[in-house]
Order: sequence, then structure tokens, then C-alpha cells
Amino acid sequence: MSASEFLQAVTQVVFIVISLIVTSAAVRQPTAARIDIAAFFGVTTIIIVESWLVVALGVHFAPTITVFTSALLMVLPYLLIRLVNDFTAVPRLVMRGAELGLIIAIIGIAGFAPTLPGLLVLLLVLYFVGSIVYVAVAFLRAAGGAGGVTRRRLYAIAAGSGFLGLTIIAAGLTALLPVAAHGTLQLLQQLTALACCLSYFLGFAPPPLLRRAWQEPELRAFLEQASLLPRLPDTAAIVRELELGAQAALGAPQATIGLWDEATSTLCYAGSDGPLSFAADQFIGGRAFATQRPVFSSNAPRDDPEHADLYRARNATAVLAAPITAGQRRLGVLTVFAARPPIFAEEDLHLLRLLADQGAVILESRALIDEATRVRAREEAARLKDDFLSAAAHDLKTPLTTLIATAQLLERRAVRRPDEPADLGAIKRIVNESSRLRTIVIELLDAARADQSSLLGRREPVDVAELARTVGARHASAQHPVVVDAPAPVVGTYDRMRITQLLENLVENAIKYSPAGGAVRIRAWCDNDQATLTVSDPGIGIPPADLPHLFERFHRGSNVDDRQFAGMGLGLYICRSIVEEHGGEIHASSQHGQGSTFQVTLPRGHAPSAAPEQEAAGVRLGSEQGG
Repeated sequence: MSASEFLQAVTQVVFIVISLIVTSAAVRQPTAARIDIAAFFGVTTIIIVESWLVVALGVHFAPTITVFTSALLMVLPYLLIRLVNDFTAVPRLVMRGAELGLIIAIIGIAGFAPTLPGLLVLLLVLYFVGSIVYVAVAFLRAAGGAGGVTRRRLYAIAAGSGFLGLTIIAAGLTALLPVAAHGTLQLLQQLTALACCLSYFLGFAPPPLLRRAWQEPELRAFLEQASLLPRLPDTAAIVRELELGAQAALGAPQATIGLWDEATSTLCYAGSDGPLSFAADQFIGGRAFATQRPVFSSNAPRDDPEHADLYRARNATAVLAAPITAGQRRLGVLTVFAARPPIFAEEDLHLLRLLADQGAVILESRALIDEATRVRAREEAARLKDDFLSAAAHDLKTPLTTLIATAQLLERRAVRRPDEPADLGAIKRIVNESSRLRTIVIELLDAARADQSSLLGRREPVDVAELARTVGARHASAQHPVVVDAPAPVVGTYDRMRITQLLENLVENAIKYSPAGGAVRIRAWCDNDQATLTVSDPGIGIPPADLPHLFERFHRGSNVDDRQFAGMGLGLYICRSIVEEHGGEIHASSQHGQGSTFQVTLPRGHAPSAAPEQEAAGVRLGSEQGG
């Protein structure tokens, strides 16, 4: 057996094997694409078997056999064009031209058999090669718009079609060139035929191991992204990324995920005008969810006539759907739409199931993260509530105890000796402790207003340097001198009452946490269009771990002894809110045990007046603090 004969035998056997595989697939799932594939390889098999019978029976080619074989050969490009039309739209003119060319070719072969003139052979070769070139280019273009295994298989089919065209060119040249060139041309013909056969084998019937290898890049890319998806801001963002991943992996134009809502027993989809909810068995995707099995529909309007108009509006002729399930928990369904039925629907459905399973892992991970977040939030809320109750009880207990004890003492004295003059010292203690209680209540009210960003009232030109000197003078004492460094006016448009409150809180904190004799320093200056204010103290300092949380509600430094330093941890939170509502920033720097510095920067430009209700709130608060 010569090399050419060996290559021919191998090529024929492989073509027959492919024919058996694709015919079996067409019988299992008789879609238009599978039937056209089976027809193409069936015609090839008939040609091969016919040649074997001729050789085995030792008969010469009769005119009838020649016509039949040549006609079958000319059917191949037409079947390939039909196969292209199964995957992507073939222009009507091209389709009609292929049909007309096939009819003319068969008539020409039948009319001139058994010896075809050279011109007719050339025309037949041109028709065959032209059709094959169109098919190869069409499959290449389709591969560019596809993804995953489909893309690689379409590239292989395009290559196979190109090699088929070369094979026909070599066969045509054999009929036209001298006998001396036939040996070389036959060897070339068998090599290109074998390359065509192997390419078609990879495209139409790749072994499972190769399919898994082709799936790996898309799956790896999807899995690399999957580890980050549970940390996205919300479930809607995760669903969108899963949909985009499914589109990329399958080369599909559209993909959507419906999440199961147990409360309403519906599948919820993200719509352009808001969420959409449908019953579990609605649409083809709903059937996949209801049966918990992947579903493929090559003609969605036919298989789901109730929603045919919706499928046509979305240009969704074919639908693939797979349930998203984590163990026994049903999470939703992943549905992919295509304008035409995919040639390799079974493989695409398998890949879609893998993506749906991975999506279930991602959504379940997100659910666990959300649950853990809710548990932590509840724990944090409980901790804050306990801290607040503890601090409030501690801060309210002392003045209340003093108030009650002093009032009881005054009551007993008044009963025993009603004619004695009033105890002015006791009355002052009542007034002081009542003021202290009132301050605590106002602080709680300010914290509530800060939560709603409604602290500020009317704004007006304010000299921060003058306020700093006023507050410093009010709090200065022999034990805690207050040094103010503000040589020039620092004027901006602010809420005077709130800026005063800001200074009061910062200076009181500085004095509270400083040792006797330690001076508190206030600086105020202008920096272009900003006013800058710093308050420094030589006190106990702030541990580094507390600095990021210093301005949070109810937060107090870990080095603060509640029995020695009263407070609820709201002062700095209110300070931050005042500054931020003015459009400024506040920062703290400290060395543990060596004091702290708070720096405030505020824009000096004119700001819009506060809303009337905010101004009213500011007036009421001012009257509360001043009265």
C-alpha cells in the first residue's frame, strides 16, 4: 500500500467514525443543526462506501455511478452553507445562489457524463471552492462572536472547510494537468483531505478530554473572578457579573438570572424599570427551576407560545437554562438566550450547568457573608446600646443623686425650721446639677440631629479667632491655663452657635484629660480660603488603635477610666458632624501619654443658608442652651 493509499484509507475511516457519532447525536436530539451535520457526513459516507464497493466488486465506474458520485460531491458545499445558516444568518441571495448552482452542477454532470469537458470541470471546481471559501469565512466570523468550546470548534470547522476546498482544487487540477503531475497532486489531495477530516473531527465530534481542555480557559477566568464576587456591594451586582460571565463563556448575546423569593414563591429578575417577579414555572427558564434539570429549547416561541411575543421582542429564538441550587436549597435559575439555536447545544448546556453550580456557590457564600454581617451588626448594636445605657446611667446617676439628696435635705430643714433663711449653697448645687443634667440631654439631642445631618442653623460671618479667645477665657483657670494664639481675625460664614459648641467640646476634653498645671493651647489662622483651628493638650493621649474610631458614636479611648472621666462618647462625634456639615474636616494626632492635638479645617467661603426647619431647630437649641 502506497503512502497515498494509506492516507486515503485513514481519512475515509475517520469520516465514517464522525458520521456515526453525529448521526447518533441527531437521533437523540433531532435539531435542524444536528440533522444538517448528519446529512453532510452521511453524504460523505455514501461516497466512501460506494468507492469501497466498486473496488471490492472490481467493477468499472459506470456512467450512472459517475453521475451519482459527482452529484453527491457537489451536494457537500450546499450542505455546509445550510450548516452555516443553522448557526448564523445566511443572506437569502447566497442561499438561493447555492441552490441554483447545485441544480446547474447536477444538470451539467448528468448531461456530459461520463467524460466531463475541462471547462465544466473548471466551473464545478470554482463553484465548489467558492462555496467552501464562503463557508470557511462565515465560520471564522461566527467563531469571533462565539465563546468557550463553541469558538474553538468553529475555528476547527472553518479550518476543515478550507482544507476541503484545497482537496477539491487538487482533484480538479488532477483532471486538467498532465499525467506526470498526478502522483504529486494525489498525495497533496490525500494530505489536505486528512487535514480536513481531522479538523472536522475536532469541530464536530471532539473527544470529551479535548472538550474539557477547551472549557478550561473560560472556567478558569470565571473561577478567578468568582472569588471576588461575594465581596461586591450587593447581590444585584453579583448577579450582573454572573450574567456577564455566562455571556462571555458561552458567546451568547443575553443571559439573565432569576433569584427565588421564598416569601412570594416567585422568581425575581432585574428589569430596566425595576424588579420583575414571575411564577416558578413561567418561561422556559422557570421550567428548568421547577424540574431542577437543564432545559434547551431550539424554538422558544414554539415551545412557550404564551410568551412568544416576549421571546421575539428579545430576539431569543433559542433558550438554554440551568437551575442554581446549593445542596437542597433552590436559589434561582440561569438562562441564556440566542438568536439562533447553537450547533453544539449539548456541550453548551453542560457548560451552563457548571456555571450555574458555581453561581450557586457564589450566591450561597454571599448569603453567608450577609448573615454574618447581620449578626455582627446586631452584636455591635447590642454592644453600643449596652455602652450607651451604661454611660448614660453613670452620667445621669451622679447629678440625680446630688439633686435628690440636696432636695431632701432642704425639705427636712424646711419642715423642722420653716423660719430659717434658705440654704443658698444647697440651691446652687441643685442649679449646677440640673444644668449638668440638661447638658447631657442636649448632647443626646445633638447626637440624634447629627445622625440626620441637621445640626446647623443660620449661618453668618463669624470670627473664629474671637470665639477661640472667648472660650479660652471662659475655661481658663489656675490649674488649667488656656493659651490662645490667634493674632489675626479668622472670618468665615458659619453657624456661630455650633462653632462655639465645637470649641467648647474640644477645650473641655483637653482640660478633662490633662494633668493639673498642664496648659491647653488654641491656635487659629487663615490658610488661603480655609480657616484652620487646633486645640492641643499635654494629657493622657490616645492609643493608636483608638485613633481610627475616635469620632464614632459612644467610642471612648481604651485608656479612659469611666470612674475618673465621665462621659458618653458623644462629644467628638458631634464635633465631627458640625465640621462636616460646614464642609470641613477634623483630624486628631497623638502620642500615647504625651498629649493630643485636634485640627479642624473649615472653608471660609459663603455657604447657602440652612433650610428653614434647620434654622428653627438651631434657634430652639440656642434658646435651650442659653436659657
